[in-house]
Amino acid sequence: MQVHSLYVYPVKSLAGIQVSSFHIDDFGPAGDRRWMIVDAERQFVTQRSNPEIARIETRLDAGRVIVAIPGAGEFPLVAGDDECRVRVWQDWAKAVYGGKAASEALSRYCGKTFRFVFMPDESFRRVDASRVTEYRRVSFADGFPLLVTNLASLDELNSRLGTPVEMRRFRPNIVVEGAAPWDEDLWPAVSIDNITFSLVKPCSRCVVTTVDPDRGVKAPDLQPLRELGSYRRTTDGVIFGMNAVHESNGVIRVGSPVTFADNTTTATTENQ
Repeated sequence: MQVHSLYVYPVKSLAGIQVSSFHIDDFGPAGDRRWMIVDAERQFVTQRSNPEIARIETRLDAGRVIVAIPGAGEFPLVAGDDECRVRVWQDWAKAVYGGKAASEALSRYCGKTFRFVFMPDESFRRVDASRVTEYRRVSFADGFPLLVTNLASLDELNSRLGTPVEMRRFRPNIVVEGAAPWDEDLWPAVSIDNITFSLVKPCSRCVVTTVDPDRGVKAPDLQPLRELGSYRRTTDGVIFGMNAVHESNGVIRVGSPVTFADNTTTATTENQ
């Protein structure tokens, strides 16, 4: 097995960036989902309610995050000084507001009052404690620092669909090739470039998988979620991929071998 592809998502729920390598810091992939969109009540905003934001592209320029908002152009995201508390699922986390220009352009595009917010280094949001008992941090990602998927599982799913879908629908960080379909369900941990990744929870999938990442609209037939639900439904939901926690920092690269490793993260009894 080896790493087929790597992705980072500078802004939660906006378009990701395919990269040849990434550095892993305490949060996970460096810069991954440190930015997020919130509404007027400071609640997180995703493609679940606003699929059109899938069309907002992101890129990195000398360490800055640039967003390209359709019809408005490109805007650098600059963290300001105004602190706020923002909500991601059941968590309230410390953040700072971004610049007004990008937020105003975003609001015009979506037709709602939205703001970009940034998670500073001093903000601490805990990894899902129902799955990992260690006191670990996560960015604005749903619950865990990384998502690992298997290319063969996507191929098997596509063999059942009338119209195949890309891995982009599932928004992984690490895509593995060389394994059999759905083998990832049984991996306790893998090692890549001397970093161990504990696979602590199957990733339950939602309506975001039905959003065309190029058009920013949901599929009227709810595919591929409907097909997945016909044979991949578990007590964790309709699953595709594995949420992971890294055991050290470092750099991983496309093409690096993926081997099995001891599961060193302290997981709950339910997940062992």
